[in-house]
Amino acid sequence: MTMVRSAEAVCIGHPDKLCDLIADQILDEILYADRNARVAVEVMATGRRIIVTGEISTKAHVRIRESVRTALTAAGYKPRRFLVYVWVRCQSSDINDGVTTSLEARHGDESAYCIQGAGDQGTVYGYACTDTPERLPLPLVLAHEICKRLDAARKQETITGILSDGKAQVSVRYDEASKPLSIETVVVSIQHDKSKDFEVLRREITSLIVGPACQRYLPVSPDTVVLVNPSGRFVEGGPKADTGLTGRKLMVDTYGGLAGHGGGAFSGKDPSKVDRSGAYMARLIAKTVVDADLAPRCQVAISYAIGKADPVAFSVDTLGTGQYTDEIITAAARDVFNLRPAAIIDQFGLRAPGYVRYSTYGHFGDCTRKWEDTWTTSRELIKAVKNHAHQTDSLN
Repeated sequence: MTMVRSAEAVCIGHPDKLCDLIADQILDEILYADRNARVAVEVMATGRRIIVTGEISTKAHVRIRESVRTALTAAGYKPRRFLVYVWVRCQSSDINDGVTTSLEARHGDESAYCIQGAGDQGTVYGYACTDTPERLPLPLVLAHEICKRLDAARKQETITGILSDGKAQVSVRYDEASKPLSIETVVVSIQHDKSKDFEVLRREITSLIVGPACQRYLPVSPDTVVLVNPSGRFVEGGPKADTGLTGRKLMVDTYGGLAGHGGGAFSGKDPSKVDRSGAYMARLIAKTVVDADLAPRCQVAISYAIGKADPVAFSVDTLGTGQYTDEIITAAARDVFNLRPAAIIDQFGLRAPGYVRYSTYGHFGDCTRKWEDTWTTSRELIKAVKNHAHQTDSLN
């Protein structure tokens, strides 16, 4: 029996994604001056107003309004048209104390990376599959690729008259073995000038954006339905049309809704928040399992308690596709990967600024990011899995 799976992505000027971009721009500017800062920034964009709030604890002089204007420009907006309001405060001292000195450290643990506790409680998920070279679901990869090309066409003016706000959704039909068969439907909504001819826009999006974006992965066919601005006119967009908030595009940031998600947002948060750093580690583990040919699909779950260094739960689920039992792979992964927040931060270099690069087109799939590099971990995990399998066989 075949099935259809869908995922969406958004352009850099989408109101929600604009807020993520602003939040990460603020985070980067703070980390440039103070790599030990604690940051949890939330942004709302509505009409011609940008509202920044949250908690920031830092020794640096924070120029929030300047960061907002930088992000607005990067997203294709004119900063002078917006009013910026800022209401931020310091992080709670209770939270700070728990994160600075973990539960383990308070009970005398002196092992590596034990001093820092998790910045919050919650479960984070990682996922990987063989749909694409990026080890991500095909509908999500195609939707991101379309949005990247829309933003590039606007900047390079290869398509005239399109503006910053836009989104794409792709539906792909899969066979019984979860192999992509065909692209069923592509939906593209893109803001445009009021003088833009709709039929010209439809032809340009179909031929210059959708076709080339899909060609590398799974070409569109004559049966593929391509819908461009199905609501009709899309002249008024951005925060003027829809209020934007940080953390409202979690599926876009991760796996397109085709895998688990703990609900915690990424943007605007320093790496002590395991919503972000823990999710990056979960992705590395899942991708390592797939790249090591231990399973074609894998989902990893890590649960943390605030103020505690070690996770309270960890599991690897190969969704019935594993070469070994999930128990064996989970035990092997515990041997290979250090799940303590301080270890994750150190391994990925997360104290360094540069988060604004991740705020658009998803946090996963770019091979230049350290949580995507499985060259070493794949070999280590294979070795650990074989050792655990041998031990299990010996006991039986």
